[in-house]
Amino acid sequence: MITPSRDWFKSSRSSDNANCVEVRFVGAEVGVRDSKDRSGPTPAFAAASWASFTQVLRLPEVPRS
Repeated sequence: MITPSRDWFKSSRSSDNANCVEVRFVGAEVGVRDSKDRSGPTPAFAAASWASFTQVLRLPEVPRS
């Protein structure tokens, strides 16, 4: 999956004072960084892996017994 390049951003559901991650789409990769430590490490993931990860996050929570 190739995605157009985009600058760093965080979710629209994030508040200004929340501990968040920011992401950046660059070609077939997605970079991730800590919004509170923008000069820190920025691991990159394959876009397909990132899409699978975010899809799992959207699944309904399963109650634990």
